Amino acid sequence: MTFQFSATFPISGPNKLPRFKTWAETNVPGVAIHTPPQVPVKATAMTIRLKSDTDRQTVMGKLATAKL
Repeated sequence: MTFQFSATFPISGPNKLPRFKTWAETNVPGVAIHTPPQVPVKATAMTIRLKSDTDRQTVMGKLATAKL
């Protein structure tokens, strides 16, 4: 199965990928997530790839209350 669904969410500051990966391991451990290889420091958003729409809804629901 491929990562057919995407989710874009606001995130700013340095070390976006490590912060997001730590958050994902803690809050959505059963969801397979494909992250970009790098995100520029000046970027204010990040897009990830997910395998299903259900996974996307789960991640976006939990990200709504997260402080990354």
